[in-house]
Amino acid sequence: MSSPFLSFSHLTFMWPDGSPVLDDVTGAVSSGLTALVGANGAGKSTLLRLLVGDLTPAGGHVATSGTVRYVPQDVALGTPTTAADAVADAVAGVTVADVLGVGGTLAALRAIEAGSVDPAHYDVVGDDWDVEARAQMTLASIGLAGMDLSRTVTQVSGGEATQLALASALLARPDVLLLDEPTNNLDGPAKEAVIRALMQRAGATLVVTHDRDLLACVNGIGELRRSGLRWFGGNIDLYEQVLADEAEVAQQNLRTATAKVAKQHRELRTYVEGGAKRNKQGEKAARNGMPAIIAGGKKRQAQQTLARVTGVHEDRLADARAELDAAEDAVDADKTIRVDLPDTKVPPRREVVTVQAALLRAGVEANLLVQGPERIVITGRNGAGKTTLLGAITGELPPQRGRAVAHVPVGYLPQRLDVLDDSLTVVENVATRARGASPHQVREGLARFLFRGRAGDALAATLSGGERFRASLACLLLARPAPQLLLLDEPTNNLDFASRAALIESLEGYQGALMVVSHDRDFLEHIGVTRAVDVTGAEVVLASA
Repeated sequence: MSSPFLSFSHLTFMWPDGSPVLDDVTGAVSSGLTALVGANGAGKSTLLRLLVGDLTPAGGHVATSGTVRYVPQDVALGTPTTAADAVADAVAGVTVADVLGVGGTLAALRAIEAGSVDPAHYDVVGDDWDVEARAQMTLASIGLAGMDLSRTVTQVSGGEATQLALASALLARPDVLLLDEPTNNLDGPAKEAVIRALMQRAGATLVVTHDRDLLACVNGIGELRRSGLRWFGGNIDLYEQVLADEAEVAQQNLRTATAKVAKQHRELRTYVEGGAKRNKQGEKAARNGMPAIIAGGKKRQAQQTLARVTGVHEDRLADARAELDAAEDAVDADKTIRVDLPDTKVPPRREVVTVQAALLRAGVEANLLVQGPERIVITGRNGAGKTTLLGAITGELPPQRGRAVAHVPVGYLPQRLDVLDDSLTVVENVATRARGASPHQVREGLARFLFRGRAGDALAATLSGGERFRASLACLLLARPAPQLLLLDEPTNNLDFASRAALIESLEGYQGALMVVSHDRDFLEHIGVTRAVDVTGAEVVLASA
C-alpha cells in the first residue's frame, strides 16, 4: 500500500447538544479508489467534513501531505471557486465555466483574443492557455461532452449539477478527493462515465456510497460503525464475503451458546432435584432410629454441600447466559422485514394507469397503459421527465394537456422522503394513513417493519436514517385503502445496505403494480422488473409479465 495522502487518528465529534457522532476513529486515505460505507446516521458525511476542515473535531487530528478537495452530497452551484473568477463578475449569471473555476481565466482569454494588452488579463491566464480544452476534456470524461461553458447553472438538471461539481474537483487535480454519494441522481450513461473517471483518476479518492456498481470498482472499503472504523481490502464482493463468513461464525457461536445454557440449566436442575431426594432419604433414616445429633449434623452438612455445589452450577449458568447474550448481539437477531399484503393484489387484466399527456415540465409526449401487477422501470436521461411523469400520475404535476389517470389507490415514495410528520410518533404517522384500522392492527403491522412494542411510540423526529425509511415504508404499505399502485422515485438513493434490504423485502410481499424510477441495476433485478418504459415514448420489454 502506498504512503497515505491523508491520515486521521482518534477523531471524536459530537453535536452542540452533546449527541455523539464519532468516537476514536482512525484511518488513512492512500492512492486509488476507496469507499466508505455504514448505516444511515453512522457519521460518514460528518467524517468527510472533518477531514476537509468544515467541522472541528472534539479530539484527535487530521494530517495531509497534499491538496484536498471535497464535493458534498447536496451540491449548491453558483459560487465562484477561485479568485481569478472576479474577472467574470460582469457576466450575467453564474455559468458552467464559473462552476468549473475557469470563468475568470476564460474571460481574460476572450479579452486577449479581442486585442486586449492589459497586463491584468495576462496575469490571470498565466500558463493556462489550454484551459478551455482541459475543461471540455474533463466534462467529456464524466458524461457532459460538448456542454457550453457559457451556459448558466439555472439551465442544468440536478444530475448535471452533481456532474459539474465533480468536474470542477477533477479539473483542480487534488491529491485527495472526498466525495459524498457522487452517483446519486445520475442516469445510467452518466453514472458509468463518472465511475470510469474516478477509476482513472490519479491520487487518492475516498467516496461515501452505497451504489453497488461503484462499490464493485473500488480497491478497499471502510465500514463506519459506532464502534469505530474497520477496513476491508477489495471491492463489494470481497466485503460481503467477509461479512457472510463472520455471520456464519456468529450463528455457530449462537447455537453453541444456546446449547451450553440448556446444558447448564439441566445440570443445575438435576443436582437440585437430587439434593431434595437425598434430604428426604436422610429424614427417613432419622425417623428409623438414627440419633438426633448425628442426623442433624448430616443434614447441615448436606445443606452446606448442596448450597455450595448449587452456587457453582448457578455461576456456570450465569456465565453461559452471558455468552448467549453476546452471541445474540453479534448475530443481531431477526432484522428481516416480513409483510403479507393481500389487499394490494391487482388482477392480471385490471387497468391501473392511463397516460395520454404532454408533461408540463419536460415537454414530453407520454403515452402509457399499465395493466395488472406489472413492475415497470421508468428510464430516460437526466431532465427527460421521469419524476414529472410520476407527478402527473399522482396529480401533483398536472400535464400541460391530455390526462394521466390512476384507476386504483396510489402510494408514492418521493426522492426527498418527506412522508413522515416529525411531530407524531411512528404509530400515529401510520394511523393517519390507515383510516379505520384499530390501534392493535396498526401495531401488528408495524411489528412486521421491526417497530415492536415501545419502538412504535418514538417520535418521527428522533428516528435514525434507517428507522425513518422503514417508518416511511410502513406508512406507504399499511395505508388504507391499500395501495394497488406504488410509485417509487430513485428509492435506493442514500440508503444503507440494511434499508435497501428492507425495501426489497417489503416489495416481495407487495402484489400490486409498481412503477419505479431507478438506475440501480442490482435493485431492479431483485424486484423483478417486467417492463422498461422510456419517457420519450420508446418502450422495451425486459421480460414477460
